[in-house]
Amino acid sequence: MFTLETGSGLWNPLAWLIAAIVLFIIAYWIRTFGEKGYKKGTDQEKIFFAGNEAPAVEAQHVRAANLYWGFKEGIGRWFEMLRDMHTGLATDYVLWFILTLAVILIIISLGKGVVQ
Repeated sequence: MFTLETGSGLWNPLAWLIAAIVLFIIAYWIRTFGEKGYKKGTDQEKIFFAGNEAPAVEAQHVRAANLYWGFKEGIGRWFEMLRDMHTGLATDYVLWFILTLAVILIIISLGKGVVQ
């Protein structure tokens, strides 16, 4: 085995394999402290629902519109503006990508002069 030295670290497969095995052994050792009285197929498998009876599996489905309701409500005006900008055309997305990349490169090039 050899060590690949890079500008920000090293890669030694054998060292990483040994580290993974050690971490697995530690995780397995911690797991042995778990509850020994667990019985599969009993009430112990039920979902904790704050002391209430959990709804049927079919009723537990959360639609995406409901899942992101608070997020959309919190940034409502911004979300509407973004939705109006969404055309579905790939060329528009490429244009936005190129413009964003150009701005980032300009900021980076200006920043290099300041740092040096």
